[in-house]
Amino acid sequence: GISLAAYLAIGCLLTGVIVLQPRLAALAFRPVAAWLERSVVGVRWPMLLLAANRLARAPGGAAIGMAGIVASFGLMVAMGTMVASFRGSLEDWLVRVLPADVYARIGQFATDTHFSPEDLRLIASHPGVARTEFSRAASVSLAPDRAAVAVIARPVDAARAAEVLPLVGAEAVLPEGTRPTWVSEAMVDLYGVQPGQQLTLPLAGRERQFTVAGVWRDYARQFGSVILRTEDYEQLTGDAARTEAALWLKPGVTADDVIRYLQAAVPSGEAVQFNATGEIRALSLRVFDRSFAVTYVLEIAAILIGMIGVAATFSAQAIARTREFGMLRHVGVTRGQVLRILALEGALATGHALLVGLATGLLVSLVLIRVVNRQSFHWTMDFAAPANLIAGLSLALLVCATATAALAGRRATGVSPLRAVHEDW
Repeated sequence: GISLAAYLAIGCLLTGVIVLQPRLAALAFRPVAAWLERSVVGVRWPMLLLAANRLARAPGGAAIGMAGIVASFGLMVAMGTMVASFRGSLEDWLVRVLPADVYARIGQFATDTHFSPEDLRLIASHPGVARTEFSRAASVSLAPDRAAVAVIARPVDAARAAEVLPLVGAEAVLPEGTRPTWVSEAMVDLYGVQPGQQLTLPLAGRERQFTVAGVWRDYARQFGSVILRTEDYEQLTGDAARTEAALWLKPGVTADDVIRYLQAAVPSGEAVQFNATGEIRALSLRVFDRSFAVTYVLEIAAILIGMIGVAATFSAQAIARTREFGMLRHVGVTRGQVLRILALEGALATGHALLVGLATGLLVSLVLIRVVNRQSFHWTMDFAAPANLIAGLSLALLVCATATAALAGRRATGVSPLRAVHEDW
C-alpha cells in the first residue's frame, strides 16, 4: 500500500530540476541581459545590467546556490497545495453531507445500539423541527483480511442521488427492478467495484445482490462504505431500527434550544449525541488544522535551509570575486554599488529559482494529490493552489535572499581596492 513509484517519481523530478538549474538559468538570463544591453533600462540601471550579465555569463555558480531554494520552495508549494486542496475539498464535502441543522447519533459508533420508538417519536414531533430523516448504520465483512465495510441505509431517490450525495464521476444507468447502491471511493480501490457492476453484500445471513449506481466521496470512512435505500434494506433484513437522525428546523428556532430539550427528553438519555451542524463542521476543520499544523513548521525550516544555502553560496562567490570587486572600485564603482550588484544578483537568481520551484512544486503536488493520497487513503480531492500562501512565501524568500546576498558580500567588498588587485600587478 506504500506509493513507492510515486515517491521515486518525486525524487527523480527534484533531482532532474536541480541538475538542469545551470542550463535553465542560462536560458533565462541571457535574453534578459541582451535586452538590457539594448534598452534604456540598462542605461538607467547599470547595476542591474552588470548583475544580469554576470548571471548570464556564469550561471553555474548562482544555480548551485539556488538549488536549495528550488528544492525547498518546490516542496513547500507541493505540501501547501496538497493541504489546501484537502482542506477545501473537506469543507465542500461537509457542506454536502451535512445539509440539516442538527444531527443525532446513538452509540459510540452508531452500530451497537439504536433509537427506541419513543426516541424517534419525540425527535420527529418536536414543535421546532420541520423535517426529519432517519438512517441506519451497520457494518459487514467483505474480506477476512480487511476491515469491515460500513453499510448506511437512508432515504435516497435513485433519480436524484446527485442532489444528496457528493458523487464523483458519472452515474450508471440502472435496469428496471435492480436494487441500487452507492459505494465510496475506497470500495473502488479495495474491491474493484465500478458503476454498473454487481455488488454482493452479506445481509441478515444471506448474500444480496445490488447494482452500483455511482461512486461517492467519503472522508469519514477509509475502509469503504456503501449506501442503500432504506426500503431495500428493510425489505431484505427486516431491520427497522434507526441509529442516526438529521433534523431540519423551522425558521426562528435555534439549534441549541432544540438540542437542550431533546437531550433531556429522549428516554435513551446520554447515549444519544446531539450536535449542531456548525459545531460538527468547526470541530472537523479544527482537527484537520491541528493535524497539519506541522507542515507550516516544516515550511519555516525549509526557508531557513534555503537561506543557509544562499548565504554560503554568495559568501564563497564574494570571496572568490574579491579582485573583480577591486577592479570595479578602481573604475569608480563605490562599495555601496558593488553591494547593490550582489543584492540584484541575489534577487534575480532567487526570482528565477522561485519560478522553477513553483512549477516543480505544482507538479509534485499533482503526484501527491492524484497518486499518493489516492493509494494511501482511497479518496480523491479537488486541486486548489493556495495563492496567498505561495505569494507570501515567495516574497519572504525573495527579500531574505536579497538581503543575505548583500550581507554575504560585505566582507569581500571591505578589502581596499589596492589590496584586492595587488596579485594582478
